[in-house]
Amino acid sequence: MLNPVLTQTGPVQGREDDGVRSWLGIPYAAPPWGRHRFAPPQAPTPWSSVRDASSYGPPAPQVLQLPGSEIPPSTDPAPDCLTLNIWAPSAAPEALPVMVWFHGGAYLAGAGSERAYNGTALVREGVLVVTVNYRLGVDGFGQIDGAVSNRGILDQIAALEWVRDNIAGFGGDPQKVTIFGESAGAGCVLALLTMPRARNLFHRAIAQSIPRMFFSPPLAHSVTQAVAAAAGIEGTADARTLATLTPQTLADATRLVISTMGNRADEWGTLAYTSSSSGPIFGPIVDGDTMPEDPWTALRNGAAREIPIITGHTRDEYRLFTALRKRFSITTEEADTALHIFAPNGDADGYRAIMPQAEPGELYEKVNTDYLFLAPTLQAAMAGADAGGHVFVYELCIDPVGGMGSPHAIDLPLTFNTLDTGMGALIPEPTDSVIESGIRMRSAWTRFAATGNPGWPQWGPDQSVQIWGGENPVVRYPESERLELSLTDSCGALELLQHQELGR
Repeated sequence: MLNPVLTQTGPVQGREDDGVRSWLGIPYAAPPWGRHRFAPPQAPTPWSSVRDASSYGPPAPQVLQLPGSEIPPSTDPAPDCLTLNIWAPSAAPEALPVMVWFHGGAYLAGAGSERAYNGTALVREGVLVVTVNYRLGVDGFGQIDGAVSNRGILDQIAALEWVRDNIAGFGGDPQKVTIFGESAGAGCVLALLTMPRARNLFHRAIAQSIPRMFFSPPLAHSVTQAVAAAAGIEGTADARTLATLTPQTLADATRLVISTMGNRADEWGTLAYTSSSSGPIFGPIVDGDTMPEDPWTALRNGAAREIPIITGHTRDEYRLFTALRKRFSITTEEADTALHIFAPNGDADGYRAIMPQAEPGELYEKVNTDYLFLAPTLQAAMAGADAGGHVFVYELCIDPVGGMGSPHAIDLPLTFNTLDTGMGALIPEPTDSVIESGIRMRSAWTRFAATGNPGWPQWGPDQSVQIWGGENPVVRYPESERLELSLTDSCGALELLQHQELGR
């Protein structure tokens, strides 16, 4: 039995297993319901007796169930979901670096309690790992009249404040905090890098596959009002009106809006096309207050110059979303449509010219990959480096036996060494080479958390990147030609078109 650890809100008792201690389901904020609905995170109610921290807290209400996830949409209308989980070595001679994980899931689903995010493997590399639940969907990211924006990210800031104030008691060093996340989690990392309220709460950042989904307030408000209308609310819905609806009602309405996205291109532009195929209709909001400017601009202006950053993407990001359609059944017409929508500045011919032999399926996949992940990830890297920051870039390029290359989220089982759960299904027959790439990746991540240097050259004019896969070489960025084209169309907050014809 472990001795209780005293936090600022009360003592917690965890468990120990095979040299790793864990504390699960610790509240870092009050349940965000009732009078706290759509409010910034509030302090949790203190407790005096020892709190059992041997089991996970409930997830935030889910809009959908992610592939490989064990967390279905919930029925609890008010779960105590703002909790975090900690893993630490049983014995450590000194305070260790801390790695705080923000899960992905299209800002609609996921939880720090997924088995796929178990911190044990990283802990064995000499760090503490913290995973965090935060509000999702309308509750976390809807733009609501009478409510603060970016509530899901404000939850993450509250969790980082909790880490700052309490992690020393668990053996962590509050002066060596690294935030890391994948997909929507990487989007949150990018947002946190540039949000004034997050300043000084972390010291390094890892963003795995940054998505493009940052919203202007008008577009985010339009999406929220569409969900409210789908839930049966007439007229403009404000915080008081939406608070009468359960999270499940809003989740049902969100799914309905997603199913009709193809009809909304005249207002929502490219968002309508991306969301109809890959899900997200929410994301961080560039509201001028909690997030003063879009993160690419903020990084170029030096907002996170002092914070070392690792960022990168998988080679075949969009293949995950086309897998069920059998990628090479994409028609010429579908590829043409995707090129006109997603090619930088609508330059379909220019995009074709850099891959003249590509079949429709490959063109469709690559242009979606570039718009959704390659451009936002590499533009963030270049913005940070151009401002004088320390930025390290990678690309994951494995080809698992029986798999489908390196699609979106295949980095998760390598990051956490959880090949037997979640997106480990993308690596059905792990070879020694794939396992070795995972070992090296985890070693680089934890080395970076300790020192700020993962072990390969920073991004610069030579475009050096670490490749995870094969012999794990350091090479010139393999997608340089596509990147050059992508740079002609700068990332920024997505805008409401207001019934104008779609054009980019």
